[in-house]
Amino acid sequence: MTTNITADSAPATAAPSSPPPPIADAPVFAQFPDFPPRTDMMNTAHLHDAGNQAALRLHLGNPDTTIVLGEVPVHWDVPAGRAGVRIPDLLVAFHIERAQIIDRKGYSIWEQGKPPDFVLEVASDNTANNDVRAKRRDYARFGIGEYWLFDPDWGQRYPAGLMGWTLVNGRYEPIVIYQYAPEMCYGYSAALGLYVCWEYGVLRWYHPETGYLPTHDEERRGRLAAEARQAAAQDQRDAAQEERDSLQARNRELLAEIRRLRAAQ
Repeated sequence: MTTNITADSAPATAAPSSPPPPIADAPVFAQFPDFPPRTDMMNTAHLHDAGNQAALRLHLGNPDTTIVLGEVPVHWDVPAGRAGVRIPDLLVAFHIERAQIIDRKGYSIWEQGKPPDFVLEVASDNTANNDVRAKRRDYARFGIGEYWLFDPDWGQRYPAGLMGWTLVNGRYEPIVIYQYAPEMCYGYSAALGLYVCWEYGVLRWYHPETGYLPTHDEERRGRLAAEARQAAAQDQRDAAQEERDSLQARNRELLAEIRRLRAAQ
């Protein structure tokens, strides 16, 4: 039996009917301003070291038109300053100009012609309250299709360990989160075509047909196991060849002995 977790402590905010106009006099080489890096190590622990971001990028493919990046500034257009810019911990966008985002050092919704499709925030003591309220409001205004929250400590910073919303008519509606064990729950991301999973405080992606997207450790273990299988198979081939060589040598010796005996008669 599953439990529907729909903790929702902040009201959804309707998106405006249209984005504000672009900055008309922005030079073609304009870039997003620099922002100080996040220093609480939560992204490193749950997105980078585990390989979740890399696994998602490899799974989605299309590197020229799909972007899977962390801490990418998002705004309507290339801003003159930091005001109004949001920086999700993980951003996914399809059918975009990836090179332009890299050059701009940020995601301009106006230039791309569409908002990102998926963003996720990882809980930290410094950002949790902002993630649940102000960021959710602004991501809805930006028109971002899905917004997810992941708290490795299960609700110590967010109302729940895993929360998600999908944008419906300009408002965020909760995505149903199913808990199927005391330390395991999941919700389906239509944007990614994957289940977003909270498992013993670890973020995982799960494909309904092929299973979990591998972490770095799983990939390493898989490579080591494959190398061990290859080595074992090679050892078997070498042993079989040695046996064949031995039999051939024995046959040559027998043939030589037969010839010697015939010659002695």
